[in-house]
Amino acid sequence: MNIFNEVLKRLGTPTETANALGVSVQAVCFWRDGEREINPKTCVKIEKLTNGEVTRKALRPHDWQEVWPELVEAA
Repeated sequence: MNIFNEVLKRLGTPTETANALGVSVQAVCFWRDGEREINPKTCVKIEKLTNGEVTRKALRPHDWQEVWPELVEAA
């Protein structure tokens, strides 16, 4: 399952999600379709907008330890 579908469940349509994140609808569709990786700043924004229901760790499972080393120490 694409974790970005969980983002859409919470933030709405691709257009609503794009508006909430300050990005293009095309970017949202790329993320939804798994064609592009979400940048770290946007991951943090998603985590905040979803009240932590979708975490930045879940959005970048392959490299979150490198991007946010402070989360490794907290874990």
